[in-house]
Parts: sequence; C-alpha cells; structure tokens
Amino acid sequence: MKTLIRGEKVNVSDFTSTTQLEVEVNVASNFEMDITCFGLDQKKQLTDDRYMIFYNQLNSPSNEIQLRNLGNGSGSFFIDLATIPSSIHYLVFTATIDGNGTMGMIQNGFLKIKAENQTLLDYSFTANDFKNEKAVIITEIYNYKSIWKVSSVGSGFDGGLAALLTSFGGTASEEQAAISATAQEPISAASTASAAPVLDKKVLLEKKMEQKAPKLLDLSKKAKILLEKVGLQNHTAKVALCLDISGSMSKMYRSGKIQEFVERILALGTRFDDDGSIDVFLFGKNAYDAGEITIDNFNGSVDRLIKQYPLEGNTFYGKAMKIIRKNYVGSGGKRDKPYPQKHPVYVMFVTDGAPFDRADATNHIQYSSYEPIFWQFMAIGKSNKSAKKKSGFFNSIFQSDFTFLEQLDELSGRYLDNANFFSVEDPLEVSDTELYDLLMTEYPAWVKTASQKGLIE
Repeated sequence: MKTLIRGEKVNVSDFTSTTQLEVEVNVASNFEMDITCFGLDQKKQLTDDRYMIFYNQLNSPSNEIQLRNLGNGSGSFFIDLATIPSSIHYLVFTATIDGNGTMGMIQNGFLKIKAENQTLLDYSFTANDFKNEKAVIITEIYNYKSIWKVSSVGSGFDGGLAALLTSFGGTASEEQAAISATAQEPISAASTASAAPVLDKKVLLEKKMEQKAPKLLDLSKKAKILLEKVGLQNHTAKVALCLDISGSMSKMYRSGKIQEFVERILALGTRFDDDGSIDVFLFGKNAYDAGEITIDNFNGSVDRLIKQYPLEGNTFYGKAMKIIRKNYVGSGGKRDKPYPQKHPVYVMFVTDGAPFDRADATNHIQYSSYEPIFWQFMAIGKSNKSAKKKSGFFNSIFQSDFTFLEQLDELSGRYLDNANFFSVEDPLEVSDTELYDLLMTEYPAWVKTASQKGLIE
C-alpha cells in the first residue's frame, strides 16, 4: 500500500492490472456530511448530471460507478474504469458539509483505493488541513493520455456544494482550454472559472423522477403548487409515515390503496426533503422502524412491508410514537423544556381506529409539544361520531370512533399545538389537490410558531 501526500499523482496501472476499483471515503465529524463522485468531461464540466453519484443517485447510467455502504460522511464507490464512457475524463471525489460547521472542525478523514480486496492507495487528512471551507475535493481519478491516474487533491471550497457545482458547471478559460486540448497534465478544479447557475439538489431529484417515476413527478408538482400557496416552497423537513398494521386494515392493504397513498406522501417528501425519501414506521400490537421508501424502491413497497411485518391484533399508538421520537430527537420519554433542532419532522400518522394505550399516546403528544415534531393524524373509515368526514369507503360496513383523535388534536396544556386530525372514508376518493390541502391545514402555522418559540433553529 502506498500512502499519498497532498498533491501527489500516481498511475493506477503501477499498483494493479485490474480496472475494477473500490474507492472508500470516510470523514469523521459531528455534522451532516455528503460524499459525492462527480463524473466530469475534459474541461471539468458536469455536462451529464447522471454522472453525479451521491445519496440521491446511487448509480451511473450503465452502473460504471456505484455508491454502496452509504452513511453520514462515508461511502464506497465501485468503479470499472474500462466501462467509463470516453466523455468522462475525471472522477472527482468530494465531501461537503450540509448545514453548520466547516472542514476545519472535522475530526479526520481518509480515502482508500482498493482492488481485489487489497488497499492500494491511501490519502488521509485532518482538520488542520482546512479552515473555513464547507467542501473539499479529496481525490481525483482521471484519464491522461489514455492512462488512468490518481491525484490526492485536498482542495477546499468556502461555498460548499454550491461552489463545487458552480466550479464543475462552468467553462474553463481559453488558456486552460488550450492546455487541456494539448493533453497536458490537468488543472485543478479550484482554478476553473464559472458563471453557470448552480445545479440544485431538488432539480436533480426532479430529473431523476422524470426518468424513473413520472407518476411520482406529477404528484410532486401538485405538492409543489400547494406548498407555494402556503409559503413553504423553500421549507425543509424530515417526513415520516406511520402506518397502522392492525388486522382491521387488511382490506385497505389488499386493495392497493395504501400503496397509492404512500406514493402521494412520498411525493410530498420530495418537496420537503431533497433526499427524496420518507421514513416508515408501523404499529399494531408492537411498533417497528421499517426503514425508508425512496424513488428507487417505492414500487411494490407496501406489499414488501406487509410480508416482512404481517398484520397484527390490537392497536397501540404510543409504542410507535416513542420510537419516532427516539429516532428524531433522541428520546421517547418525558420532556418539559424546548428541544430545538435545525429541521422539523412532519409525521403522517394513518389509522382506522382508537388505540388501547390512550394515556400513553396522550403523554407523547404532550411531551413532543416541546420538540420540533408535528403529528398529522388521518383516520380511515366511516366514523359513528362527529369526526370531519369525506366521501364513501366501506359503505357503512365498518365504522370507527375517532373521538380520541379529535381529543389529541384539541389537547390542552401543550407548549404549542403540535397535532391536527382529519378523517376520510377512502383516501383515494379524495383528489390529490384536496389531500395536500388537508395535509397542510395547520402545519404552516405550526412551523411559524415553532420557529418563534425556538423549536426550529
């Protein structure tokens, strides 16, 4: 194994004859950190955004580049240099801080290049290598005179991901272009000039939906219109979907209506959170953290969930509310003081009846009123009480008492009102536009109040 120093260049062929490489990146910090590989052309331009490989786009068009084992500040890229198209000359590996913090505040980081399970090259760095930068180009693998080379760059950018995208989207100066045209050693990305607009993550997400999920893109555009109407077009939040898997929900799952509903919530998630995913939690007798539903895996996702988590007897809200709170704010217990965070959490809570643990559920609403969590309850079925009703599912075959959900909606003694409730007899007989209106009835006002009262930083 060779340890590279900053600025060192070596030939890949000096260390292995294979073209299949693994590039492992890890940056240890207390911040949200994104790891990205940019596939750039000869002038270091991102002319094909399908070659921006990151958490929202894990593979290049023909799987020449694949991002696996993704975590906060870490990931492994699997690359076959033999199949990289001739239009791609540079593979640029970067780390960017999402939010507060600078690269001068990280703990340490490394990039390793491996082949056949052996580490060939290693480049390490620490906070001492940077100051106020919010992004860093760690290493480049580039094609120079038909030879693949590696350069340990270690170059930082004050402007974070935006600065990187601007740099990679621009046009090199005439002098730089002349150097590139005569196949001299490549210039660093930090020296390229650019006047091109920044490629927003959500724009890239829309392009991905256009290619992979046009139906989802249509729903996402409807959600966008509604969010613009209520002033949340630039709002960022985590979106959680909490689904009732008690036995009485069986017909809803078998009919495919829950799958359709999940897609509508995922579309909202693409507008709130640019990672294009929603976190899923399930509850019946027990409660489960069921992972994520994303643009890549949403087709058939509900059937897969129900196979993994079969429907159960009984209905306990509190168990699910506890694991949701623990997931987002680190505690599912009592709280009586404000607990601020950068991003709020919007929880879509779907059920068809009252729970067995009413006191526990009530406590969670009370305690979480000090946290940046908003609970949007939606009941499915025909109520025999005074719940707000919509059009006709079950045709009076099944009726539920939604009084408890109304009580949670109107609960007194909270730090602030953190819940809303509506009911529908059939979620698919409510139009997309009407559903999004219902979902945003109270949330925009809650966001404003939560910000004023210090729950959202």
